Amino acid sequence: MSYFPWLTILVDLPIFAGSLIFFLPHKGNKVVRWYTISICLLEFLLMTYAFCYHFQLEDPLIQLKEDYKWIDVFDFHWRLGIDGLSLGSILLTGFITTLATLAAWPITRNSRLFYFLMLAMYSGQIGLFSSRDLLLFFIMWELELIPVYLLLSMWGGKRRLYSATKFILYTAGGSIFFLIGVLGMGLYGSNEPGLDLERLINQSYPATFEILLYFGFLIAYAVKLPIIPLHTWLPDTHGEAHYSTCMLLAGILLKMGAYGLIRINMELLPHAHYLFSPWLVIIGAIQIIYAASTSLGQRNFKKRIAYSSVSHMGFIIIGIGSITNIGLNGAILQILSH
Repeated sequence: MSYFPWLTILVDLPIFAGSLIFFLPHKGNKVVRWYTISICLLEFLLMTYAFCYHFQLEDPLIQLKEDYKWIDVFDFHWRLGIDGLSLGSILLTGFITTLATLAAWPITRNSRLFYFLMLAMYSGQIGLFSSRDLLLFFIMWELELIPVYLLLSMWGGKRRLYSATKFILYTAGGSIFFLIGVLGMGLYGSNEPGLDLERLINQSYPATFEILLYFGFLIAYAVKLPIIPLHTWLPDTHGEAHYSTCMLLAGILLKMGAYGLIRINMELLPHAHYLFSPWLVIIGAIQIIYAASTSLGQRNFKKRIAYSSVSHMGFIIIGIGSITNIGLNGAILQILSH
């Protein structure tokens, strides 16, 4: 157990520091830019120090954990933790967000709001990868929606409103199934909701109920990952988004779906995952070929990248569906390398 709230600081620092942007002196956009870049670098250095310090201990995969009482009425907890699966994704988030902040340097219109939204996404992404409570996981999952929608609708291309509306409809629709799965898993077999991932990993369910839970979560991941045929929002979003937003979408947002598929579906619902895994491999193989072929016909360079990302996600889906160590390690490697 961590005695210093490293993870809480890492999750909360970007969004709270970002809210101070609106109180900075009005001396042009340069102050806002350097302030945001400094926050991103500070966050990245803090997470690197925290991990280097804590992971020197004898049992590193369980040392960095925090658990605080959150909502007394429902016995919900602010549970955060880091293990080998989430470590790489968190460091990747810090690295890519810092680069995306640099790529946003030309932004001059409403730059304060723009950088605040990027820092809000930063908190949501780190919070999701470090969540050890299903409710907290869902809240961090949803925290991405409004910032991405505003970044698209306000700083996008000519068809930005269409792309932003399509994005919010797809992702919010998938989130409904996610929420149903969270409630079903938390309320099953108990009078009080229990959403601790460590407790849920030992929970068993009737076969039909487990399949329904798995399918509900899978729909949410199929939108975010994305998995065909729920992938069409990504090319439109990429084609209209600013380059810095594209970096966050392709570099981090897509990986949230893959991470959830491993963290929740594979760990908490293993029997249903065994049944669904052959279909995941088939869908992944089709997705690799289809998206790669479609990418070649795109004239918009950012749309071409979007379709290539969909193709790359097919390799992750195959790795997760293979139920082998080498396949899962390959999927995690592709999450980072893509």
